[in-house]
Amino acid sequence: MKDLTFGTILAVFEEIFGKGLFWGMVVVAVLVTLAYLYVLIRDRSISWRKFLLAQLSMPLGAVAAVWFVLRMTHSHLSNIGGPVDVILLLGIAVAGAIGLAILVYTLQSLVVRLRIESD
Repeated sequence: MKDLTFGTILAVFEEIFGKGLFWGMVVVAVLVTLAYLYVLIRDRSISWRKFLLAQLSMPLGAVAAVWFVLRMTHSHLSNIGGPVDVILLLGIAVAGAIGLAILVYTLQSLVVRLRIESD
C-alpha cells in the first residue's frame, strides 16, 4: 500500500466494520450533523446551559468510541504497540467525545422545543 487514497481508506473502514455498519454510521453522522445545523440556524444562538451539559457527556463519548473500535477490531489496550497507536486511540476518543456532545446538544434543543410547543 504505497498510496493512501480516499478509496483505500473507505475499503479499510468497510473491512473493519462491515459495509452495512460502516455506511449506517455514515448516514447517522450526516443526519445528526444536519439536525445540529438546523438547531443552530433555528435558535440563532448557542444555549450555554445546554452546551455545558453536552460537554459533561464528552468523557462518556470518548470511552464509548475507543471501546467500540477495540471491540470491532478484536483488540485490547494491551495490544497498543507504539506512539502511532496511542495517537490513533486519542483521535478516536476526541472524535467520540465531540460526536456525543453534538448529539446531546441537538437532542436537548429538539426535545425542549417539542415540550414547549406541546404545552
